[in-house]
Amino acid sequence: MIAAGIDLGGTKIEAQIFAPDWSVADRRRIDTPRDYPALVAAMAAQIAWTTGAAGRPLPVGISAAGLVNPATGLAYTANLPATGHPFPADVEAAAGRPVTWVNDCRALALSEAVFGAGRGLDPVVGIILGTGIGGGVVAGGRLLPGHALTGGEFGHFAAPAQVVAAHGLPVHRCGCGRTGCAETYLAGPGLARLALTLTGRSLTPPEIAQARDHDPAIARVWQIWCELAAELVITLAFTIDPAVVVLGGGLSRIPGVADDLAAAAARAQLPGFRIPAIRVAEGGDASGARGAAHAALSAHAALSAQAVHAAHAAHQEAPHA
Repeated sequence: MIAAGIDLGGTKIEAQIFAPDWSVADRRRIDTPRDYPALVAAMAAQIAWTTGAAGRPLPVGISAAGLVNPATGLAYTANLPATGHPFPADVEAAAGRPVTWVNDCRALALSEAVFGAGRGLDPVVGIILGTGIGGGVVAGGRLLPGHALTGGEFGHFAAPAQVVAAHGLPVHRCGCGRTGCAETYLAGPGLARLALTLTGRSLTPPEIAQARDHDPAIARVWQIWCELAAELVITLAFTIDPAVVVLGGGLSRIPGVADDLAAAAARAQLPGFRIPAIRVAEGGDASGARGAAHAALSAHAALSAQAVHAAHAAHQEAPHA
C-alpha cells in the first residue's frame, strides 16, 4: 500500500487505501457527524483505520468541500459543521499525525489529470458541476499552488453580462455572499432556477435533461445554460489556456453535456482559435480520495527529500576528525 485518501462529504466519510497501481485496495465508509467534536473524532478514527488496515502509517490526504484560510487555519464550508474552527489542526491533533488537505474539487482535478480523462495533456482544468461549482488547475502533474488557496473557485466568477442581458435573466445573490456569481445559473439548483424563470415550471436537472429533446421551451433553457457555461470555459481559455477541461459532478452525467458545451464554447471563442477539449471525468467515486492521496504521497516524498538534503548538508558542514 502506498497512500490513503479520505473523501469527506456532507453525508459520508469514506477512507480509501491505494495499492501501488493506484487501484483501491480497501475502503471504509461512515456517516458524517452533525456536530464539530464528533466530526473531528470521526476523522481521527478513519485515519487510524487506514494505519491498521495497511499495517503501517501511510501518507494520508483529505479531500473536503470548502476552504481553509492559510492565514488563520480556520475552515469555511457550507456542508460541514466546521466553519470558524481550526479544522485541519484539530484533526491532526486528534490523529496524532500530519495529513494533507485538498479541496474536493481540486482533488478531482488532480486525480483526473494524473489518472483519468486529462492524463497525457497539460495543463488540465477540472470543473465540478454539482450543487455548487468549483474546480482546480493542474500543470506538470501538480495542482497549482496559490496565495490564498481560492484558486479554482470558478463558480464565483461573475456571470457573463451579455448572456444574462440577452435573455433578460434576473441577477441572484449567491450563497458565498456575493451577487451575480456564475454558480447561481450553472450549478444544479441554478439550472432548475433557469427553468423556473424561463418556463414557470419547477423541474429538476434530470427532468430538464430528459425533456430538452422534445420540449422547445426546455430546449431553450438548456441552450441558455450551455451559453452561460461556455463563457466560463472561454474565461478559462483566455486565462489558463488549458489543453482539456474535465467535467465532474452530477450535471456531468447528463448525456451529451460535453458535446453540447463544446459546441457552445466553439461559438463563443475568438474566430479561428481552438477551444480546450471537453471531457467527462473517468474516476467516479474514487476521484476525490485518489487525488488527495496522490497529493499526500507527493508531499511526503518532498519532505523526505528535504530531510535527506538537510542531513547531507549537516554532514558536509560537520568538522571531521
